[in-house]
Amino acid sequence: MINLTKPIESSFFSCEKDTELILEKLFITNRQKGNELKRLLVINTPDCLDTTNIRYQQIVESKSIKDLKNEQYIKITPKIAFKEHEEVKSYILISFDNFVPNATNPEFRDCTVSFDIICHTDYWDLGGFQLRPLKIAGYIDGLLNNCKLTGIGTFQFLGCSELILDENLAGYTLMYSAIHGSDDRIENNDDD
Repeated sequence: MINLTKPIESSFFSCEKDTELILEKLFITNRQKGNELKRLLVINTPDCLDTTNIRYQQIVESKSIKDLKNEQYIKITPKIAFKEHEEVKSYILISFDNFVPNATNPEFRDCTVSFDIICHTDYWDLGGFQLRPLKIAGYIDGLLNNCKLTGIGTFQFLGCSELILDENLAGYTLMYSAIHGSDDRIENNDDD
């Protein structure tokens, strides 16, 4: 018999919590680095990190996480929609994959959190041997590696690989391991 008063537990519930924490860590917790990451996503010029450019500063300060998500710079669904005559963008796609029982404790589940960093190849070169997608990857890794999310343990780097969609869009995929535990629950409020 199913116990309807017991909380519903599943590691899938933590994905939305982790996404919110990830975005907060990337763009709010360290505002300076978050603004630099915004510049790399929103401004498609080699001098996008120039802090003396007042126009760039105004653009960056006007963008909230909600704006970045609504304007499709940050994606949590696996779809990039291109509109005719739309300005070329850089993208970060966040996805959760490979859910498996934890090897040492089956009460917990491991999963892979991936960040697909996709940039138009015409805008990769920032000068001085700096490449836009690797710079974005550097910020993501620097702000998230070994951080704490909703589960147990820390967010652990698994690897990075090149991602080529076509001759115009390419980048890198960063992969991290997360372990989810008993904090991933929904209280069951059924009155039956």
